[in-house]
Amino acid sequence: MIEIKPHRFGHCRVGVPGSKSYTHRTMIAAALSDGPCTVRNPLRSQDTLLTLAALEKMGAAVADNGETVDIGGLSGCFKPCDEEIYLANSGTSMRLLTGVAALGRGTYRFTGSPRMYHRPIGHLLDALNQLGVAARAVEENGCPPVEIPGGQVSGGPVTVNCSVSSQFLSSLLLMAPCTPKGMSITISHGLVSSPYIDMTVDILNRFGIQVQRDGYIRFDIKGRQVYRAGEYTVEPDASQAGYFWGAAAITGGSVTVKGVTGASSQGDVGLAGVFEKMGCQVTRAAEGITVTGGTLRGVIVDMADMPDMVPTLAVVAAFAEGSTVIENVSHLKAKESDRLASTCAELKKMGIAARAEKDRLVVTGGKPHGAEIQTYDDHRIAMSFAMAGLVTPGVKILEPDCVKKSFPNFWEVWESLYAV
Repeated sequence: MIEIKPHRFGHCRVGVPGSKSYTHRTMIAAALSDGPCTVRNPLRSQDTLLTLAALEKMGAAVADNGETVDIGGLSGCFKPCDEEIYLANSGTSMRLLTGVAALGRGTYRFTGSPRMYHRPIGHLLDALNQLGVAARAVEENGCPPVEIPGGQVSGGPVTVNCSVSSQFLSSLLLMAPCTPKGMSITISHGLVSSPYIDMTVDILNRFGIQVQRDGYIRFDIKGRQVYRAGEYTVEPDASQAGYFWGAAAITGGSVTVKGVTGASSQGDVGLAGVFEKMGCQVTRAAEGITVTGGTLRGVIVDMADMPDMVPTLAVVAAFAEGSTVIENVSHLKAKESDRLASTCAELKKMGIAARAEKDRLVVTGGKPHGAEIQTYDDHRIAMSFAMAGLVTPGVKILEPDCVKKSFPNFWEVWESLYAV
């Protein structure tokens, strides 16, 4: 347990680690490339290291040097792996690897934690089945564990339902260039979290892959393309920046997150704009985005493209005047925890009126009081509620080590706020 001590600060500059989303995608693209790759500034967290370990088991040569990771590309074809590949509760690892595994040889079995076995992947399996891949959920319930036979995919047209997760589409996009025929992918439902698709396409482009697209409706990728080996740098994580911008919003202080700029393809950069609408001052510069707190007021906002930032916004909303309505977020029920339910439960512990409806979360600001915050083994719940403790005495974060999933040194960086 960690108790967050109240603290008011002036201006603080912080650095956050490399983007989790970009790290996963860059590592997978490197493993599919035609030679040696160096990944600079990767996020080294529980989730990304699970992806890296999986790629190594699937035949990629890996050398983890700390600030860089060297990965030997396999020219679009993974090697057989007889043992189960454990992915804990990393939904990104599970979904992205499930698609690209079809490019390999033999049968791959991906397993995980008990919570993973409740996280849906059926729509991706359906898409792979359309492509002639006999992918299946072992328990026949549309959730992991999954088995993916390699050597059965040639490509072709496919339709995918992305109403639950954009990662199903990202998985298909990553595998498509290495298929003989290429793929024409049509989205039948959704798409939630569309900026993550922009990130995937960005990675494909960086590695020399050509993608033709009609917005978020259809993607055409020619087959037998080659992921180009080389050096690739991961940009700082906009999702992690949000906790520090939120700290500024709540306390009235000012935080610059270095290296996170408006030019990023990461959708979570948009959280700064939401805080701006709530009454904060936002400065966007080449060195980073600065948020300075002000008098906060509730807003109505569509967060379909920034789902990971919903707990962050909900905690900030607890300190705002009026109600904040966070719309189009039903897919948060299938995250590391049911984030709508868990966020509401912990806000209520602090005396804040919050309710989760079918596809939205409503938070009415007030005067939060201290509480022991259950984190549900969910890193984003822990980091979001840490913000509240900067103003409210008695906020205690239970099981704080869950931040290792995405931001292993979060508490160390958090302490830098107290030095100002």
